[in-house]
Amino acid sequence: MFNVVFFEPEIPPNTGNVIRLCSVTGCNLHLIKPLGFSLEDKKLRRAGLDYGEFSELKAHENWEAFLKSCLPARIFAISTKGQTAYTEIEYKPGDFLLFGPETRGLPDEIREAEAMEDVIRIPMLPEMRSLNLSNAASIIVYEAWRQIGFSNAE
Repeated sequence: MFNVVFFEPEIPPNTGNVIRLCSVTGCNLHLIKPLGFSLEDKKLRRAGLDYGEFSELKAHENWEAFLKSCLPARIFAISTKGQTAYTEIEYKPGDFLLFGPETRGLPDEIREAEAMEDVIRIPMLPEMRSLNLSNAASIIVYEAWRQIGFSNAE
């Protein structure tokens, strides 16, 4: 399936919501430290309910450790600075979908990293800053899953 990657997430309920998203879609979740919360945080656990047992969550010490551990073939950075709409991508199982921290987004050096396949965006009205992180992850994951025929879904 797909891999959702949160780079230095800050808000526990967003990560909890995405634990649930990954559980119901069969995705893996990767968190790149430092985290703005403890993995034992009540708000994280409440948002993820008991879905954590159904999804694979892996925490990585930093960006380099993530790359070394996962050896991702294709990483798509999701950013308001992207030029390609998320619907223009042909997703493949195993793709990594990278999201930045809630308050600052992905840093330039990550968006521009050699490992990046493309920087993609979710269209929105010009005067708006961004979507909620867990909502953005849901939009991209469901589009990727739709493209592969909702593999393994009921």
